[in-house]
Amino acid sequence: MRVCSVYVVSLVKSSKTKFWPRGLLQIAQSPELYGTTRSCHVGLMEDSLNNNGKLGRTRGATLRLAQDAIMEYLHLTRGLPFMDAEFISKNSPQFLDRLLQKIDAGENIGASISRFLRYHPINEFEPFFESLGLSPSDYVQLLPRERMFLIDDQLLLENYHVLCEYGIAREKMGRVYREAPEIFRYDRGLLMLKINAYEKLGLSQSTMAKVIAASPYLLTGDVDKDFVEVLENLKNLGFQFTLIEENISEEACYRWSQILELLCFFSKIGCNEEQLSELIRRHPGILFEGSGDKTCSLIVYLLKFGSSVCEIRSMFLQFPNVQVGKFLSNLRRCFLFLTEIDMPTEDVSKILRSHSLWLGECTLKKPNTVFARLNVGKKRLCKIIEDHPTEMKNWVLGSQMERLPDKGKKLLKVKFLLGLGFTDDLTKISEAAKLFRGKAEDLQERFDCIVSAGLDRQDVIKMLTVCPKILNMSKDVIEMKMDFLMNELGWPLTALVKFPAFLGYKIQRIKLRHSMYSWLKDQGAADPDLALSTFIGCSDRKFVRQFVNRHPSGPEVWQKLNKKFAHAECLVHAS
Repeated sequence: MRVCSVYVVSLVKSSKTKFWPRGLLQIAQSPELYGTTRSCHVGLMEDSLNNNGKLGRTRGATLRLAQDAIMEYLHLTRGLPFMDAEFISKNSPQFLDRLLQKIDAGENIGASISRFLRYHPINEFEPFFESLGLSPSDYVQLLPRERMFLIDDQLLLENYHVLCEYGIAREKMGRVYREAPEIFRYDRGLLMLKINAYEKLGLSQSTMAKVIAASPYLLTGDVDKDFVEVLENLKNLGFQFTLIEENISEEACYRWSQILELLCFFSKIGCNEEQLSELIRRHPGILFEGSGDKTCSLIVYLLKFGSSVCEIRSMFLQFPNVQVGKFLSNLRRCFLFLTEIDMPTEDVSKILRSHSLWLGECTLKKPNTVFARLNVGKKRLCKIIEDHPTEMKNWVLGSQMERLPDKGKKLLKVKFLLGLGFTDDLTKISEAAKLFRGKAEDLQERFDCIVSAGLDRQDVIKMLTVCPKILNMSKDVIEMKMDFLMNELGWPLTALVKFPAFLGYKIQRIKLRHSMYSWLKDQGAADPDLALSTFIGCSDRKFVRQFVNRHPSGPEVWQKLNKKFAHAECLVHAS
C-alpha cells in the first residue's frame, strides 16, 4: 500500500498535470482506493524461478500479471474509473488470452503489455462487454463501428453506472444490454426517472433490481401495463411485493403478460380470491416458474386428455408440494410408460385424467425395469393398472419392487392339454404348452367353438397336433373363417380336418387363390376335385407355375384379381 502510494504520487509530481488522462489526479490523491492486498504497479510483481533457475510462472500468475497491466492501462492511461478498470480486467479472460498470444510471454508481462498497448490500442468495448457476461459471439454484433474507447461513450458509461449503483450485478449487465440496448442510450437522468416510476408503485429497490435483471424490457418505453396489472392483482390478493423478489430468478426471462393471463385464467375457471391467494402462497412457482410456462403446458396437457375445467381447478387447489415443471415431467413420463406397454389410448386418458394429482408426484421407473422386477408381460401389467391404478405408486424411482406371485399360467395350459389327451409325457406336454398363447380358459373357449361348429372332438385334437397355432387366434376370428369356408367358398367344415392350417391364412389370400382356381375350373384348365390344401397351402411362385400359367389368359386374369382384392383390402383398412 505504501509503495503504491509513493509510486503514484511521485509520478504526479514529476509530470505536467495537463497531460495526464482524466481521473488520474483523483486517484492519486486517494491512494486508499487501490486496496491493501496487491501492488498496483506490475513491475513490483516478481517472476518465480523454476527448478532450472530460469524464469517461469504458472498460467494463473501470468493471467494475474496481465490483469494488473490491463487495469493500469484502462485506469491510468485511458482514464476509466478504478472500479470499472479493475472489474473489466478481472472478468475478461478470453480477451486477455488473445492479448497474451500477441506478446512474448517469456518477457516481463507487465512491460510487454504496456509496450504493446502503446502502439496497438485495443477496442475497449471487447473486454467491457465480456466482463458483463457476454461471449465474443454475443457481443461482436454490439461493437460500435466508429469507437474504440469507452470514455468516448459517456451515455453508455453513465447509464451503466446508474444500474450498478442501483444494485444490478455487473456480471448480469450483459443480458440487460443484449435484450434492451436502448437503455444505455438514454440521456442523463432518464433511466433513473423510469426506475422511479416503478418504485412509486410500491416496489423496493432490492425488488426492482431483481425485476430489472430478469425483465430489462420494462425500462423501455412507458411503464409496462401488464406488469402494473400483475402488481395490482397480487396486491388485491393480499400479497406484499416481496413475493416477486423471493420467487423470481435473475437467470430467467419473465413475460409479465403471460403471468397476468394465468391470473385471469384461474379467476375464469372459478377460483375465488381466497382460493387463488392460498394457491399462490403455497405454490408461487405456478406463476413464477418460467413466467408460468410450465403451468400453461400442464393445463394444455390435461385438456388434451379430456380434463374438464372443474377437474383442472380441483387439481390446482389440491396441488402437491412439488415444482410445476417436475409435476409436468412426471405426467409425461407416466404417459410414455402407459403407451409403451400398449395400453389403449382411451384407458391412458382415463387414468391420467382421474389420477393426475398423485401421478404428478411420482417418477415412474422405465417399463422394462418394471417388467423384469415384477416378472410380468404387457397384458398383465395393463390389467393390473386398469384394476388398481394406485399400484403404480410402488413403481417409482428408488422403490423396492417384489416379484408378483406366478398365477400358474403354464400349469393351467398343461392341465388343458392333458385334458385333451395329447400325451402323458410331461416333458413333451411342457414343450407343447409353449406353442399355445393365451390363458388356459381362452384356449378352452377356442377349442369348444371349433367342436360346437360341427367337428368331432377327436378330429379337432388331431388338427391341433398338426397345427397348434390355430388356437392362438381369437374365438371371433376362428368363427369368421369357418363361416367363410362354408358359406362363401362352399366347402364342408370337414375340410379343416385334413387342412387345419386354413384357419391361419388371411382371408385376402384365400379369396385370391380360390377365385383363380374357380376361373381355371370354368375354363377346363384345372382338376375340379383338388384338395383345399393343394392350391391354398402352396407358395405364390408354385401356384403361378402350376395353376396360373396353365391357361394363356391366366397371367392376365391373375393380375386383375390381385388388383381387385388389393383394392378391396385398402377400402377395408380405410374404413
